[in-house]
Amino acid sequence: MDPLSEMLALLKPKSYITAGFDAGGSWALILDDLAGRIKCYAVVKGGCWLSMEESDGPVFLKAGDCFVLPTGRPALIASDLEAEPELASQTLDPDRSGEVVTFNGGGDVFLVGSRFEVNGRHAEVMLQALPPFIHVESTQDRTKLRLYIELMMEELRDARPGAFQVAQNLSHMMLAQALRLFIESSPGGVGWFTALADPRLAQSIKAMHSDPSHAWTLEELARKAGMSRTSFAQYFRRRVGETPISYLARWRMMSAGTKLIQGVETMAEISMSLGYSSEHAFSTAFKRIIGQSPRRYGRSQKQNVNSNQ
Repeated sequence: MDPLSEMLALLKPKSYITAGFDAGGSWALILDDLAGRIKCYAVVKGGCWLSMEESDGPVFLKAGDCFVLPTGRPALIASDLEAEPELASQTLDPDRSGEVVTFNGGGDVFLVGSRFEVNGRHAEVMLQALPPFIHVESTQDRTKLRLYIELMMEELRDARPGAFQVAQNLSHMMLAQALRLFIESSPGGVGWFTALADPRLAQSIKAMHSDPSHAWTLEELARKAGMSRTSFAQYFRRRVGETPISYLARWRMMSAGTKLIQGVETMAEISMSLGYSSEHAFSTAFKRIIGQSPRRYGRSQKQNVNSNQ
C-alpha cells in the first residue's frame, strides 16, 4: 500500500457519527468532544468560521470547503466570532447518527460529515504527524469529494433501507479524499504527511513503508530520492521534522503496535518482521518511542478495543 493508505489502515478509523448540521442566526460552538476522534465535515450551504489555539487565526469556511480535525484538540466553529460559545458536548445530541441536527433554528449554514473513533495511544502517536486543522478549499480539483458529499446528503435526506451503512462508507471515502487533496496542495508543509507531496521524499518514505524490516541506510534512502547522502539527510529533516532513521524507527513501532493488538504473531516474530535481531532490541526501541513495553501496550490496547465493542 501507499503511505496514506497504510496510515488509514493502521488507524482503522471507525465512523460512529455520520450526520448533517443545520444552523441558523448567530451561534458559536466549542467542539470539546474530539479526544481520540477525527472529525471530517464539508460545508454544503452558507459559511462559518473555524478557530484553534494552534492556528494563525480564524479561517472562514465557505460552501464547498471541507475540513478535517485529526488530532483531537478542541476547536471553535461559529457563524459569529463574537457570539457566546456553547459546548458541543452539552448542546448536541451525540446519538443522532444518520440524521440532520438543527441548531438555533437552522436555515443559514449546512454541514455534512462524520466523526471517527481511532485507537487510543496508537492513534495519538501517529496523528502527531498531522496538522491540527486540515482545510480543503472548494477551488481545488475535488470532483470525487463533491460526489461523496452529495451522495451522503442524499442518504441522510432519503433515509432508504441501508442508508446508515452507505453513509458511513461514504464518510470513509470522504476522509481519504480530503487527506489526499491536502497532501497534493501542501508542498511547503512540515511533517511526513505533507512530505508525501515531495516527489523525492515520497520515494524514500514509500521504500521504508514497503519494507520496514530492511536495514535501511542513509545512502540507500538518498539514492531512492536521487540526492546525495548529506543533502538528503538535511532535506528530509527540514521537511519531515526528524531524521530518516528516526522516522523509520517510529514507523516500525506503529506497525508493531497493530501486530500487538491483533495478537496473531509472537514477540519474536514481530521483532524479526521489523528488522530487529532480538526481542530485547525490539522491546527497548518500542518502549523508547511508545512509552510502554510491547507486552503492556498489547494488553492495554486489547482491553480498550474490547471495551469499545
